[in-house]
Amino acid sequence: MTGSVNLLVAALGGEGGGVLTSWVVNAARDSDMPVQATSIPGVAQRTGATTYYIEIWPETWAELGDRQPVLALSPAVGEVDIFASSELLEAGRQIQAGYVSPDRTLLISSTNRVYATAEKMQMGDGRSDDKKLVQAAGDRSQTQVLFDMEDAARESGAHVSAVLLGAIAGCGRLPIDAEKFREGIRAEGKAVEANLAGFEAGLKAARGEMAVRETQPHERYSGVTVSSQIAARVRDSFPNGISGTLDHAVRRLIDFQDAAYAGLYLDRLGEFADGDARLLQAVARHLAVRMSFEDVIRVAQAKTRPGRLDRIRAETGANVGDTVVVTEFLKPGIAEFCDVLPDRIARLVLARAAKSEALRNWQKGMELNSSSITGHLKLRMLAGLRRWRRGTWRFRREQESIDAWLGMISDAKALSDDLAIEIAECARLIKGYSDTHSRGTSNFHRIEEALIRPALAGEIAIDEAVRGIAAAREAALADPDGNALSQSLAEEVRPEELQKEAAE
Repeated sequence: MTGSVNLLVAALGGEGGGVLTSWVVNAARDSDMPVQATSIPGVAQRTGATTYYIEIWPETWAELGDRQPVLALSPAVGEVDIFASSELLEAGRQIQAGYVSPDRTLLISSTNRVYATAEKMQMGDGRSDDKKLVQAAGDRSQTQVLFDMEDAARESGAHVSAVLLGAIAGCGRLPIDAEKFREGIRAEGKAVEANLAGFEAGLKAARGEMAVRETQPHERYSGVTVSSQIAARVRDSFPNGISGTLDHAVRRLIDFQDAAYAGLYLDRLGEFADGDARLLQAVARHLAVRMSFEDVIRVAQAKTRPGRLDRIRAETGANVGDTVVVTEFLKPGIAEFCDVLPDRIARLVLARAAKSEALRNWQKGMELNSSSITGHLKLRMLAGLRRWRRGTWRFRREQESIDAWLGMISDAKALSDDLAIEIAECARLIKGYSDTHSRGTSNFHRIEEALIRPALAGEIAIDEAVRGIAAAREAALADPDGNALSQSLAEEVRPEELQKEAAE
């Protein structure tokens, strides 16, 4: 044998990477093979994983005799035989670092995503492209084992580390019999049956003996009932190519409000049903998001969903019988408070806040134990305000804003489908609540006044407006503070319009 078998593992916090490493090390020792393992801790808030490096000498101590193998403490670029990751982006990070090489490395990775902090911070869709990550895995590694380990873990009731262990054992590169890993799981004595089931799922997936079910899109709303009347409208009034989007949209809106609200969505979308397919798709997607806007009712609804506590227990690695306390840190301001007030009362409160800096800056910091009976009931009571949402200030303002946005898209459609699509895509700016919502809405209105309205009035050439709106939108998404947007508008807007904006 010319050298050791080198295994590099990347796992997120709470996924049992340390336990997985101990399973591998114990299996190697039980096989009478020299082994050494080290770990490099990651950082919090999903900005990186903890990596574990294991070197195994593929000869027993009896075979070595007096010889003593020298094992390294850290991986070297180009010398990793097996790289295993519990999440797709972490595989991409190690590929970028050079630890995965096309002439040597077998890459094992879950295809599921846990979004990084940098991805969540973007004003727009900041997610990394999964297709590019998968392509990089194929291009930069010798062979690959890719499947949704999170799904396999969920079905088996195990931690993802057990599934990842099974994939490592089944890849055929380790000089250790699979039974040694099973013995190690039994010897540990924790969640034995579940972890063995997860191990077998990973083992079979790596060997190609079992097709792991791919996660179905939109499972979050799979339990929402869609009436036959709404289903018939989707089927009969819109092209088949958009049925998947509409199915998700109506379920989302029924969950957000009720069936009548989903019917309003289809009414609004009907105007675009016979037009450009690209425009219909853009409006269908963004309209559903805009109509299911985030308010405190929606937040409470999300925090009281069935199964949320079970998911948190699984993510934290809690064992059966362990007590898990979930503390929600809330800090509503005057805007969030007014969101759920009746329209007339909210107007009075906001008018007074406009004159009072103390009231305008008022915020109430709260800590709520949502895993307790009283805390959960408080959130359920807040989520129950959904039935009165139509009478709230936020609901009225959102509907007015949505109608104005749809009106601009309709007017633009008569001039150019490309212009209408760019206006529809500007909905990406408006999301969230409080300061995030205010900044996004402000940026949208700046683009509207500088480019959209002049284009609809014929004051700007259509192709110039299409290019300018796209550039301004991307600038606003890249820089929440609006500096990039100001620069973009300065390049697109005529001097007299800038002077008008400055005067205002």
